[in-house]
Amino acid sequence: MRLVALLSFVLVPATVLAQQAPVPSAACERLAASLTLPHTTVTSATVKSADAGLPASCRVALTIKPSSDSDIKSEIWLPLTGWNGKFLAVGNGAWGGSIQYAALTDALKRGYAAASTDTGHTGSDASFAMGHPERLIDFGYRSVHETAVQGKATVQALYGTAPRFSYFNGCSGGGRQAFMAAQRYPADFDGIVAGAPGYNRTDAAFQTVQMIQATHKTPESFIPAAKYPAIRQAALKACDAADGLADGLIADPTACRFDPGVMACTAADSANCLTQPQVAAARMIYGAVYDRSGKEISTGLEPGSEMHWGSVSGSTPHPMYNDLLRFIVFQDPAWDYRTLDITRDLERARKADNGVLGATSTNLTPFVSRGGKMIVFHGWEDQNIPPRSSVSYRNELVRAMGRDVENSVRLFMVPGMGHCGGGSGPNEFDMLSALEQWREHGKAPASILASRVENGTVTRTRPLCPFPQLAKYKGTGSIDQAENFACAAP
Repeated sequence: MRLVALLSFVLVPATVLAQQAPVPSAACERLAASLTLPHTTVTSATVKSADAGLPASCRVALTIKPSSDSDIKSEIWLPLTGWNGKFLAVGNGAWGGSIQYAALTDALKRGYAAASTDTGHTGSDASFAMGHPERLIDFGYRSVHETAVQGKATVQALYGTAPRFSYFNGCSGGGRQAFMAAQRYPADFDGIVAGAPGYNRTDAAFQTVQMIQATHKTPESFIPAAKYPAIRQAALKACDAADGLADGLIADPTACRFDPGVMACTAADSANCLTQPQVAAARMIYGAVYDRSGKEISTGLEPGSEMHWGSVSGSTPHPMYNDLLRFIVFQDPAWDYRTLDITRDLERARKADNGVLGATSTNLTPFVSRGGKMIVFHGWEDQNIPPRSSVSYRNELVRAMGRDVENSVRLFMVPGMGHCGGGSGPNEFDMLSALEQWREHGKAPASILASRVENGTVTRTRPLCPFPQLAKYKGTGSIDQAENFACAAP
């Protein structure tokens, strides 16, 4: 996600300024021989010259083996000039399997000593997990923890001081990693950004597979992409103005009930209507899934998400969830998604997960009691992870810990945004700077500026509001300018 710059000028102690003094290249090169870390091999420590807006840096590659079957690769990038005194670990998407170099580059530009891990394997699918339970644990939570611990030790070794603050920033799979860090290792990070957190991907797999089962129930059930724009327009007609402003965005899909049956064809089939089998399939895409007792285990997609349906109900099943079921639950690469049955298979899936992938605990007391702050964000148009899952977690957190938890954890729902970005609404923002202000200076984010950028030009800005507040139009001025909106109760 592109970051929108946020400038701030803060007086810092002389001791902090001293940390930012240039570090000699030789100090980096010595790390290859002198840095000793538990169950870790320093495979290289190399100096990279300043280039393309990046400062000169020391790049340390680690191989971490907390178990006999572990093979975690991590990289720590440390600026040799202009270090901001802080540490940032960046998250991975889907099944991980690679170092996140773009995120490391962004972090280095901001002055961070930054770390990324391949999550303990290479490749983008879940085949690594078959027959390797320790590697699944590494992926599930241990690789990020080990990278944080060994990364901060590397910072100490190079600079001679520990980082003043340590942060984590991730979306999707990185959002799940963020939840894991807060729940399992509350001392690893002082602040966490968790975007579109797939914290319960095992239960969500049943809803995602339900969608493609529905659109492939019969050949007539399939909804071609040519019909997505018309479905979206019908959803906007039903829901757009529910927040008091018709602006092409559905600010709160939970406040509107949209039945795709209103699009049922009354004459010949066309791109502007749905046949009865397609109506049934669309209802399943929007619909929740329930266990055998009738308890909801995952919500569906929201009105406004229609232009993203191709990746979850198109020609093939979503690879992340399909891999979870093939390689981890059923341990059969040839498993067919058409055979999944929630009444028969849910408990098997949960047993296979066993808390290794699921980060569902609402006990964040150890994290918040030491001053930890967390910002969660999620796009209402998300097609990969049902957006209401974040709302549900926030509400469960309030029930478990009381409303005071909002002094430490805040959720920002993003109207018009897809999975970690994209979509029809303002989808570029800087959560990390907001988190820094909150953790370091006590300035809780009352709103966060979001921008929509098209062809390099900002075409719309909006404030993102802490849930359950919404950005309400003040009644005058351009609806494309954030200053004409204010966060208020629904």
